[in-house]
Amino acid sequence: MSAVSGGLIAVLAIAGLVGILFPALWFVAGYNALVRLQNHCTESWSDIDTELKRRHDLVSNLVATVQGYAAHERGVFERVAQARSAAQSARGSPSAVGRDESALTGGLRQLFAVAEGYPQLKASESYVALQKELANTEDRIQRARRFYNANVRDFNTRIDVVPSRFIAGSCNFQRREYFELESATERAVPEVRA
Repeated sequence: MSAVSGGLIAVLAIAGLVGILFPALWFVAGYNALVRLQNHCTESWSDIDTELKRRHDLVSNLVATVQGYAAHERGVFERVAQARSAAQSARGSPSAVGRDESALTGGLRQLFAVAEGYPQLKASESYVALQKELANTEDRIQRARRFYNANVRDFNTRIDVVPSRFIAGSCNFQRREYFELESATERAVPEVRA
């Protein structure tokens, strides 16, 4: 065997090795990027879940405070309690959670409307503190929602674009759903007046 044929065999072996390693490395890098984005979505959904729990706890305290001043508004309290219960037990898709949170937001609007008729309640330190804390929590939920939706956008984009689309399809990565409220009026933060 001559030196030329030995060199040719070495070049062909290296080319074959590169031809095998490059696609494998590309696949691993693409897969890892998708896993990283998927984990960002999961983490940011957990942040939303934490803020929603905080909201549910505040709503319970707010209802108890208003109830002490406006005990005869039983229907409003029951609707808010039912909406809170449904929102607390909501699991599954972001649209299902959004639907239940929208109902709770509507109940809070009714609760604040009731509170407007009671000047003593509006002057109560505990009521004012709860209103401020709820407004702060609503802002935190909005930030968490935006962060989650940005992660979902990045993940879904990665799934849709070539060449990562092939990796996503072969590894069964599924698009994520955005966390949105049902209507524009429900997207507004409940009005909190001191």
